[in-house]
Amino acid sequence: MSTALHATKPLKIGQYLVDPAVVLAPMAGITNVAFRQLCREFGSSSSLYVCEMITARAVVERDSKTMQMITFGEGERPRSMQLYGVDPTSMAEAARIIVGEDRADHIDMNFGCPVPKVTRKGGGAALPYKRQLFRRIVRAAVKAAEPAGVPVTVKFRIGIDDDHLTYLDAGRIAADEGAQAVALHARTAAQRYSGRADWSAIARLKEAVTDVPVLGNGDVFSARDALRMVAETGCDGVVVGRGCLGRPWLFGELQAAFRGEPIPAGPRLGQVAEVLLRHGVLLADFLGEDKGIRDLRKHMAWYLKGFPVGAELRRSLAMVSTLVELEDLVGRLDPDLPFPDSADEPRGRQGSPARVVLPEGWLADPEDAMVPDAEDMHSGG
Repeated sequence: MSTALHATKPLKIGQYLVDPAVVLAPMAGITNVAFRQLCREFGSSSSLYVCEMITARAVVERDSKTMQMITFGEGERPRSMQLYGVDPTSMAEAARIIVGEDRADHIDMNFGCPVPKVTRKGGGAALPYKRQLFRRIVRAAVKAAEPAGVPVTVKFRIGIDDDHLTYLDAGRIAADEGAQAVALHARTAAQRYSGRADWSAIARLKEAVTDVPVLGNGDVFSARDALRMVAETGCDGVVVGRGCLGRPWLFGELQAAFRGEPIPAGPRLGQVAEVLLRHGVLLADFLGEDKGIRDLRKHMAWYLKGFPVGAELRRSLAMVSTLVELEDLVGRLDPDLPFPDSADEPRGRQGSPARVVLPEGWLADPEDAMVPDAEDMHSGG
């Protein structure tokens, strides 16, 4: 396919060849070791599958919940961890712990989270507005990870809102400070996940940052979306978040598309049922059966999106409690139902635009490098 032309090139991030150039975006409560393994089983083991966002302070203080969240599967390589922080000192110390204890092979830095509990601390999508502080934090992580050969990448948004755009400066600064790649979620923090991603911003970032790979993120809900993003923006790869919710086989479709092969047809409901059961088994192995199957409940609507499944069976699946019950319920699904055309529509949270909650006086001086008040310990976003 002609639209696969740009995407057929693998990415080089540090010592790792990312082929195809596809990254699973970290998503709170989603991209644990079970979901990452499921995505890898469908896609390429050479793509990147990033764990949930981890706070630097929680790593330094060895918060027990955070230390469980940075569990990686046997044979999971490269191990990709997303790190969040607002303080260069704690960021450097967290990176030193991660690489010194061989806990990850790749560190991705989060400067894109739009949720109020993060931005009100000056973190996530708020932080790139403070250009010098942003520079210091990226530099701290890169220098701490460098001796172990662990590459650092940086992900950010277009800006805080339409009046405070930060992405071009952020991309240049990250590349200057040694980031191995940058990724742009083509929305502002104020948009959150609403509206449409502005892919033209990805193209402008690609023009501005020429010495490291530029990845695009936002509204990739199918393999054809990914090909179109690469063709329209010239980006070097794609980051996929909400598009794979309830659809881990998307990574197989992306692999085929990026290699110029025919994109496989979507699975029939019987195949979806098998994947759903496999997801339940993996979650039970990771979290224990009780907690794991309860965690699976939130995935049900995504797996069944667009299929004509009766309301009673949907309700039962949404309240499933054991693997035996799960196996019984998925056995009641009609295995021959074809994959619905509507499944390529947006999935996951969308919501509405909202004012970004910032620390008092945050917008007064973009050159102010003062570290905000202590960052939150809450990992996961």
